Amino acid sequence: MKNSAFDRTLVLIPARMASTRLPGKPLADIAGLPMIVQVAKRAQEAEVGRIIVAVDHQDIHDAVSAAGFEAVMTRQDHQSGSDRIFEAVQKADPDARMDYVINVQGDLPTIEPEAVRASLRPLQENPSTDIGTLTVEITDEHEKANPNVVKVVGSPISATRLKALYFTRTTAPYGNGPLYHHIGLYAYRRAALEKFVSMGPSMLEKRESLEQLRALEAGMRIDVEIVDSVPLGVDTPADLEKARAILSSRVSS
Repeated sequence: MKNSAFDRTLVLIPARMASTRLPGKPLADIAGLPMIVQVAKRAQEAEVGRIIVAVDHQDIHDAVSAAGFEAVMTRQDHQSGSDRIFEAVQKADPDARMDYVINVQGDLPTIEPEAVRASLRPLQENPSTDIGTLTVEITDEHEKANPNVVKVVGSPISATRLKALYFTRTTAPYGNGPLYHHIGLYAYRRAALEKFVSMGPSMLEKRESLEQLRALEAGMRIDVEIVDSVPLGVDTPADLEKARAILSSRVSS
């Protein structure tokens, strides 16, 4: 069932051909389809809005179009996925009629559609929220000290939501209590995305190498929905094999 915000929401999926660890990653075959198409299908299953894949290479554009999805060509020299999706938003919504923009990373072919929907809820339920994102409570002790696992430090505002106070690669906050693993999927108010990309990288953003800190330093509000699991991000050949196994089992079942 489509929600009332469907006609006012863009789902943007950035896809870059360049990848040092997995060359040609967006076109890697997973269960008979290019990975980027599998991501678009997960977004389609979420039924939250119009889907656009922001690409930087004609081969990706052709693969996405052949699968029946909308593709927008963007520059190759963008410094971040946020910059790429904003270029695509400007092309797809030049009159700024859309209220929400969801940024789904192009390497999440097994993401649950409910996770995409969950990212939008903080914006729909609180007009003061600029950006919505996701987190999962950490249960693996090794993740707590792993700098590659980004933690959300937040104040609980409901049983399933935090108001973000900080994001960090270190173990935080100190003391007893849950720690939360941040998932890099974002829902923006369109005006908030425009403000975000108009600002240069902030001090803490550069220090932690975490783009979302730019928003917090600028006084923007980020609310974080707590979900059940971390989606598989495909960054290596081993990750790709895991994604193939997951989606092949879904097809066979």
